Amino acid sequence: MGKKGILLVNLGTPDSPSTADVRKYLDEFLMDERVIDINAIGRTLLVKGIIVPFRGPKSAKIYKEIWTDAGSPLLINGNKVHEEITKKLGDDYMVELAMRYQTPSIPDALERFKQAKVDSIKVVPLFPQYASASTGSVHQLVMEIVSKWQAIPPISFVNSYYDHPGMIKVFADNARKHLDQKWDHILFSFHGIPQRQMRKADVSGEHCLKVENCCSVLTENNKYCYSAQCHQTARLISDELGLKKEDFTICYQSRLGNDPWMKPYTSDILKELAAKGAKRLLVLCPAFVSDCLETLYEISFEYQEEFVELGGEKIQLVESLNDNPAWIDALEDIILNK
Repeated sequence: MGKKGILLVNLGTPDSPSTADVRKYLDEFLMDERVIDINAIGRTLLVKGIIVPFRGPKSAKIYKEIWTDAGSPLLINGNKVHEEITKKLGDDYMVELAMRYQTPSIPDALERFKQAKVDSIKVVPLFPQYASASTGSVHQLVMEIVSKWQAIPPISFVNSYYDHPGMIKVFADNARKHLDQKWDHILFSFHGIPQRQMRKADVSGEHCLKVENCCSVLTENNKYCYSAQCHQTARLISDELGLKKEDFTICYQSRLGNDPWMKPYTSDILKELAAKGAKRLLVLCPAFVSDCLETLYEISFEYQEEFVELGGEKIQLVESLNDNPAWIDALEDIILNK
């Protein structure tokens, strides 16, 4: 009997922090029809004519701030997780790590499964909450590739694990390391997506942004809603930490463009808290299983600088799951039982 193939997929990273490589990464990322979900001509003009040429050099400078001698933190942590989960699963499994954009690539990983004649393939996106622009994009690309194979082995997909007890506990335990200090407020800052993508995910057309507090409670109507899953993740972590509702705020970062995105924006919450006299904030980012540009730079540098300018003092980032052994245990359970 052959092995079972396990494909771990994260978003992606440039091959280097050079402007050329960052532009190449941004081009592939932003040209994805699920990421910028407008007509193809408009997307091409926007991405290739405006965003990539002008954002590339700026993003390259930011990537240089977090780059290490060993490379991108996202890929470094990904390789560590790949190594540890391979050991844990044992010889019956073949584990590949891929990025949705750039390298290591999904097509190459799938080709290795094909050549190894694996008995089955399970795709595990490294995004706890489902979103069309992340998990959906991974699933679509895998299906497009294998649809061209003559012999297609059994394939399964993990949709989400926003409420997995093991994952929740690791985030909570990481936060506990900082709770011996005094914090004026705690933020759960998730990666944002455009509101139009949230509405598209509502097949009923009657719930998203039409029902008051439509994302605050997970229901049958919004079970595939990214924002509703984010709320549930934050609620479970806050319960694990024994927080009260007034102790924390759920917000969204990384907005791109002028269209309305999920609210409240993290930057707006910083302004509100600073105006109320808050000086010290603890920030968790449970949409990311690995520390990356959005945590190491956007939270720890950009928001820290913004908060100080508003009169605050300290933003403390809670580290992500990275290669925490307890996360490896949780990931094993997700792979075997989801």
